[in-house]
This record gives sequence, C-alpha cells and structure tokens, in this order.
Amino acid sequence: MASLFLLSSAAAWSQEVECTQADRAKIESILRKAATEAGNENRMIYFGKQFLGIPYVAHTLEEGNKEHLIVNVHGLDCTTFVETVFALYLCDKEDRRTFDDFCRNLTKIRFRNGKMTDYTSRLHYFTWWGEDNEQLGLVRQVVRDGFPFSAIQTVNINYMSAHPEYYKQLKLHPEFIPVIRSQEQETNGRMFRYIPKSRLNGSPKELADVHTGDIISIITNKDGLDTSHVGIVFWQNGKLHLMHASSLYKKVVMDQKTFYNYSQGQKSHLGIRVYRPN
Repeated sequence: MASLFLLSSAAAWSQEVECTQADRAKIESILRKAATEAGNENRMIYFGKQFLGIPYVAHTLEEGNKEHLIVNVHGLDCTTFVETVFALYLCDKEDRRTFDDFCRNLTKIRFRNGKMTDYTSRLHYFTWWGEDNEQLGLVRQVVRDGFPFSAIQTVNINYMSAHPEYYKQLKLHPEFIPVIRSQEQETNGRMFRYIPKSRLNGSPKELADVHTGDIISIITNKDGLDTSHVGIVFWQNGKLHLMHASSLYKKVVMDQKTFYNYSQGQKSHLGIRVYRPN
C-alpha cells in the first residue's frame, strides 16, 4: 500500500510524496547500482531497462483530492515511464543517489517551472513538458529546417477544458477549468517542425538527428491533443526502435518492431518531435 509522507531538506524545500516502501527501495537500489555500472551504454537506455516488464497502468497520478508528488514504479504509463527514467538519469549525472534527490528531479521535470502548486501546475500536455524542461535547461528540442523535419504541426489543444468530466481533479475543482483553458489558449497557434512517420524507416545517416536515448513525442491528429504517446528511441541493426510503456503490450518493452512498422499501424500517428537530455 502506498503511504504519504513529508519530504524535506535543510534547503527549506518540502512536499508531500506518495509511494510504497518497495518503490522507494527500488529507486534507491537502481541509483546505487548505477554508480558501480558506468559502462558505455547510453544512460537513458540503461535506466529504461530497469523497468522492462513493469505493467502498463494508466492514471496513476490521479490519486487523492489534491496535487502531490506520486512515485509509482510498479505500474507505469508512457509519460510516467519517461519521467521516471529521466529523473534517474539526472540523479546519475549529478551523482546524487538518494530518494530525496530523485523526488526533487521528478518534481522539476513534472511541474511548470519545476514547482508544484496545484493540479494546474502539472505539465499535462507534452508540448508544455518539452518547452518547460527546455527552459530549465534539462532537454533541448532537436529540430532543423527541412529534411527529415519536413512537416509542421500547428498546436491546437483544448481536450482537457473541453472534457473536464474525464479528469478527477477537474470534476473536484471546477475552478481549475478556466486556468487550464487559459494555458491551452496561450499555447495554441505555436508551430513545431517534426519528422513525419513516413520518414521513420530511414537509415542512421538519413535520421542522424535522432540518437539512441532521445525522448520522442508522437504527434497525433486527434482533436484537441498535441501528442498521443511518448517514449525513448534506440537504434538496433540500422533501424529505429521505441522503448516505451505500451498499452498494446500491457508492459514496458523495448519494441522489436521497428518504430516505422509500429507507427504505420497507428492511424492517428503523424510523426515525432525529438527531445535530447542535456
């Protein structure tokens, strides 16, 4: 059972964290082990592999009646998988290996300007996630004019404010709806280059801008949304593949289907935007 406790430090930083003792022990064990297993493997892939086979579970961040930091590594969706791996990556890079360090990095990644206040401070759309983490210097969006970034997305998001009934916190706190709507409208109209899915079958030379360990968001044509899925890419036998928490496979996998073949089977997928951990 998950428990709620107060995480604090001498730096006058504190917040409520919900997790199980097993999850806390797993995070600390992974970070300790990583210190002795440097190796040459890409570190995003290294940390991602620690969760292979973990069940896919949606909506794990919607517990409770108010926003707090939830750490759940016994059930992951596509976003919480990427966030967990990236928070571990940052701890490893900083050589900080306590659960408190992990929680600080997870907060930085998950919330607007790295600060959690209420539900509206969470980076619900991946466009927000990418822009905010880039602003904090944690990632950079990989993009260039022209090939292979030959398509342009004009963001038009309104799914959350148009469908508050699908979100527990918006049902409990209808006063958050206009705040979310204002945040959505502030983003709408922004344009981003992306790699169309028809290009994902390219060779390592043709897709040289995409590196093993990059975080990708999949552009969608679904009304009101910007992206429909996120994961971490890797090259295998000259083809691009995806490591992700998969609702199809019901677990975290290093997909043996090529990313191109996976994407061709998803009609709503248009292509990818690429983010590289700094």
